[in-house]
Amino acid sequence: MIMNEDSIKDVFKSQKEFFLTDKTRDLDFRIRSLRALKEEIINSEKEIIDALFKDLHKSEEESYLTEIGIIVSEINKNIKKLKKWAKPKKVSSSIACFPSSAKIVSEPYGVVLIISPWNYPFQLAISPLIGAIASGNTAIIKPAEYSPNTSNIIKKITDKVFPSNYIKTIIGGKEENQILLDLPFDYIFFTGSPVLGKIVMEKASKNLTPITLELGGKSPCIVDETSNIKLSAKRIAFGKFLNSGQTCIAPDHVFIHKSIKDEFVSELMKVINTFYTDNQEKSKDFGRIINELHFDRVSALLQDGYIIFGGKVNREEKYISPTLIENIKQDSELLHSEIFGPILPIIEFENIDELIETIRVKPKPLALYIFSSSKQTQNKIMSKISSGGVCVNDTIMHLVPENLPFGGVGNSGMGSYHGKKSFETFSHQRSVLIRGTWLDIALRYPPFTKKKLSLIKKLI
Repeated sequence: MIMNEDSIKDVFKSQKEFFLTDKTRDLDFRIRSLRALKEEIINSEKEIIDALFKDLHKSEEESYLTEIGIIVSEINKNIKKLKKWAKPKKVSSSIACFPSSAKIVSEPYGVVLIISPWNYPFQLAISPLIGAIASGNTAIIKPAEYSPNTSNIIKKITDKVFPSNYIKTIIGGKEENQILLDLPFDYIFFTGSPVLGKIVMEKASKNLTPITLELGGKSPCIVDETSNIKLSAKRIAFGKFLNSGQTCIAPDHVFIHKSIKDEFVSELMKVINTFYTDNQEKSKDFGRIINELHFDRVSALLQDGYIIFGGKVNREEKYISPTLIENIKQDSELLHSEIFGPILPIIEFENIDELIETIRVKPKPLALYIFSSSKQTQNKIMSKISSGGVCVNDTIMHLVPENLPFGGVGNSGMGSYHGKKSFETFSHQRSVLIRGTWLDIALRYPPFTKKKLSLIKKLI
């Protein structure tokens, strides 16, 4: 049921009031909340899997691997580590403040807004929620309208586990987003496109609300002549065609060294048929495009180059086959916009230095993929090309280690999260200085003299 403006404002007001009771500051309360969330997710596993299949044709295995299992693991990590993360961190003070002690205290922001996307609709709503809860905030979740079945399951879970003045899921579309973004939240966490990210940032600026933006971009994949061709093909195909290419860190396009291009393409074709059979439309493991709007956008791109492999479409099923394409028109969106679909452009290169210069002047991507056996080449590319994250000789998997923060830079976003970093993202790092009263050095007080200045210079 979609809420009206007054109802949304009432939820926001009630969460402000609940936060001020200080109940969410209690660490045991946060841990109990995380445990309750985990229990309901486990109990709702089948419903979540069914919803993901209806929205994106995700298999049970892919749903657990990329949406449910990763969330359960993250909750477990937060439950285990929260008290350690939340301990005030003692730091050294200054001789100018003697006697004193200094520490950094993590405190919750207050009421946070989480706006999540449709491509990983469960994971990308609940993952930031875990950080918000662990940090002691209240939260309003606004899941994506394009994945309604999963959004409804998220609402069902949060309504069952939490009172609305603590955690609330609000279903709706652009109008509800507009109402929410006009409210003075204490923190906003947004995952989506750079275009929408700019709108969120502009809205947040009116209330000076701090934000995290998890965006996207054209994540390049570089495969040089020293790479393991068979393994590279397998890992690139996995990263590109997972969720039918609708992954923000999917390898957007491949730069392949001319000397190994034919062998690499041949291996890619074999891998695709191994993963999804030679009739990918019938494979239970290959997903669908989210809706007709995105299907039309992605399928139109098939006209902009020479199709080496795939290129089959079925609009009624929202199906686009895994596709390899080359000889792309220079003005094509395949070269200039994030594809976000199962089309992989293959682009030859010969000189790695020239390729680096071509890539580094473009907007900074969310991920950079390097396939090379040369440490020198790996280091050269990493030192020259900026990106949110880097994965060498694999794709996607840099998202997995819980101790690696995940986030973008420049056009691909700002801020990061996962594991301890999520706790830090949703916490204000408050500086605390406690002065002793048994000694008070008069150097800082007027009237000032040359002798005082001399002592001050020595101290500083």
